[in-house]
Amino acid sequence: MRLITVAGPPSVGKTSVIVRALRHLTAGGLRAGVIKFDALDTADDALYRRAGIPVAVGLSHGVCPDHFFVSNIDDARAWGESQGFDLLVSESAGLCNRCSPHIRGVLAVCVVDVLSGVHTPRKIGPMLRLADLVLITKGDIVSQAEREVFAYHVALANPRAAVLFVNGITGQGSVEFANRIRGAGDTGALEGSRLRFPMPSAVCPYCVGETCIGVDHQRGHVRKITFGIPEAPP
Repeated sequence: MRLITVAGPPSVGKTSVIVRALRHLTAGGLRAGVIKFDALDTADDALYRRAGIPVAVGLSHGVCPDHFFVSNIDDARAWGESQGFDLLVSESAGLCNRCSPHIRGVLAVCVVDVLSGVHTPRKIGPMLRLADLVLITKGDIVSQAEREVFAYHVALANPRAAVLFVNGITGQGSVEFANRIRGAGDTGALEGSRLRFPMPSAVCPYCVGETCIGVDHQRGHVRKITFGIPEAPP
């Protein structure tokens, strides 16, 4: 079974482009499923079911989504194998743009929205910088020049990735995305596999339920801002 990871900020159109690509793949006889990782709630499973794609949902609630992902992805892979899937797509939302849900040896896809601004690619961490393939959505809403400038900034952030413009509404670009998925290698058990980048570090009282603000309540991994002396007004 092949596994691919698809990540990106909320509302960039990840589910739509995945559905479009999987329609091409399943039409060719490939059996595919999706594991949807999210934080508090999701309605995307209904979209997958409407498209006839089997889906499972995992909600992290009060746990860091990255930690929730890495604790469950091998179980998700085993579930996919038990269902007889040829392909399992892991979809997760990069809620803080710092997420690192990509695994060494597993095709890694990042989806970004051209409307988010040309400087957005440099604000996104490992989920874009270490992806194999970057999909840019909503390109039909802006000019050709704006699309090229945005793609240029994506290439600056990740010069190794292939970049595709994909439209989740019309399906434009989804055939090439599907072809990239076809080229992915098989994925065995993930026991002992490694993430491409360490997860965000946070071991402090707030991780285990502390809600009180103040230095007396800050222990463990705490990062403080150094404020300089403000400049005098002219």
